[in-house]
Amino acid sequence: MSTEGLDDVLAEGLDIVFIGINPPPVSVNAGHSFATPGNRFWPALHAAGFTPTVLRPQQERDLLRLGLGITSIVRRATRRADELSTLELRSGGQDLTQRLLAVRPRWAAFLGVSGYRPAFGAPHARVGPQPTTIGTTQVWVLPNPSGRNAHYPPAALAAEFARLRHAAALPDRRTLSRSYVVGMG
Repeated sequence: MSTEGLDDVLAEGLDIVFIGINPPPVSVNAGHSFATPGNRFWPALHAAGFTPTVLRPQQERDLLRLGLGITSIVRRATRRADELSTLELRSGGQDLTQRLLAVRPRWAAFLGVSGYRPAFGAPHARVGPQPTTIGTTQVWVLPNPSGRNAHYPPAALAAEFARLRHAAALPDRRTLSRSYVVGMG
């Protein structure tokens, strides 16, 4: 599935799919998710124990072996998420719902309340677990890892990501041997 030049990193039955609001032009031009300099997604994943090392955007498909995936709510690239209309976000939420229903991950992890709220009609959503599901997929909202999100310094961002890892009962992969992680199915 393409996200306006970016391929979704999805497969059936993943543990968690991380969902950005929409791709920035820098990532689309690079051909990889979260490729904008200053984006803290990759360091937060590692610091929270999701990955054995800090992955580079070019390694995004390695997430699949770890039971993780990446997509976005809206497929259209913009420099800033606030360039998206509420209608675009709602439409993107409907499109995303269909994509998630097709692959049935255990968790959908939205990266930022500012995209999740209008896309899913949840104006009071806060960071953390949500009371709704998408099919059988549980929903969690994480802080946006953009470098522009000054409300969450790196340690606080990693702590929020780690809360989700604990809730999903996933191991801390920072402590596993590299050969074990690479050999995972």
